[in-house]
Amino acid sequence: MNKLLRTLLACTVSLACGQAWAQADSKLLAAAEASKPDFMKGLEQLVNLDSGSSDGAGLDQVADVLAARLAALDADVQVTAAPPSAGKLVQGTLHGTGSRNLMLMIHYDTVFSTGDAARRPFRIAGSKAFGPGVADAKGGAMMILQALAIAKARGFQGYKTLTILFNPDEEIGSPGARAAIRDLAARQDAVLLFEPPDAERVIVATNGIAWLQLAVTGLASHACSAPEKGHNAAIELAHQLLQLRDLGSAARGTTVNWTLLRAGEKGNIIPDKASATADMRYADPRELQRVQADAQRISAATLVPGTSARITLEAARPPFSRNAATDSLAARAVAIYGEIGRTLVPTAMRYGTDAGFAFQPGSAKPMVLDGLGIVGDRLHSPDEWADLDSIPARLYLTVRLLETLTSP
Repeated sequence: MNKLLRTLLACTVSLACGQAWAQADSKLLAAAEASKPDFMKGLEQLVNLDSGSSDGAGLDQVADVLAARLAALDADVQVTAAPPSAGKLVQGTLHGTGSRNLMLMIHYDTVFSTGDAARRPFRIAGSKAFGPGVADAKGGAMMILQALAIAKARGFQGYKTLTILFNPDEEIGSPGARAAIRDLAARQDAVLLFEPPDAERVIVATNGIAWLQLAVTGLASHACSAPEKGHNAAIELAHQLLQLRDLGSAARGTTVNWTLLRAGEKGNIIPDKASATADMRYADPRELQRVQADAQRISAATLVPGTSARITLEAARPPFSRNAATDSLAARAVAIYGEIGRTLVPTAMRYGTDAGFAFQPGSAKPMVLDGLGIVGDRLHSPDEWADLDSIPARLYLTVRLLETLTSP
């Protein structure tokens, strides 16, 4: 969707829904603005702790901070192992006086290596903060914690239960957290996720993720004295990649990109094995079957005599598909943002998030909405940044969403 169409959608939704909450809550906005220094202090603490997905010690340090913050909010806290993850699930539960069950969730692992926090500690330049995971997604964790602190100060207890879940392994596909996410989400009326948008957006759909594995078998031989006696798996791999390069479909919103190649062990041996991995992103679950069938059919045609090719497909994360319940929740968010004179754009994103595990296809519950974290960009890069000026508005949005989701 281009920028103009997104803007028109936002305006249309705002006009349709803006009558419900037209008046800004000045006290809430003032509280959100006043809490910015505390937010930044907490963000600095989290960013300066390594928490790469494989860094068990660093993940435990962050988990301890998150658990302590939840306990200070009077939540019942559980910290549990999440095998095969190196880290732990941190879950907090608040009990209120209402009838609806809500959940807030985000991950606290990053893609960065141990030592990166010391090499690139939290710093501020102008209105931006920098550091490993500052936006993705330690800014999201702080958004949850600070919004809950504001809600507590306002005496908000309109929920039946308010569950908070911090995931230690989202960056590697949530292998240890996905079952807990699915189970907890199925009990909720609404689930809010705090991935960072790159602008004033909320996320209404994300892609699923799958991996294609291509394995080629040949025959080894001496590369100098008897190359003709071998069957070169590397040459066949190159042939296969060329004929498998168009498995994606722009019309279906599917991409398949070959990203990892492996062949040979020594420079003087014709390789007998070669392999490649492709990153697949998809919006329609039926694409898994279509891509696998096409890949198997195409790869049967080999170029190098004596070689064979085998394709396998592994679904890693389901899509968070566009749906009416999410659109309704996004419209509510657009209207709330309009209270403070800002425009919010509901957007479908090509990447995958834990929203895919929280979303329950075919059910109106829970309503799922992603992209409620701090605004930021350059994710997964050394110059990842978070927009500090976005903090008050995003806090206002989160607290108002919670309040309107529990009002009659």
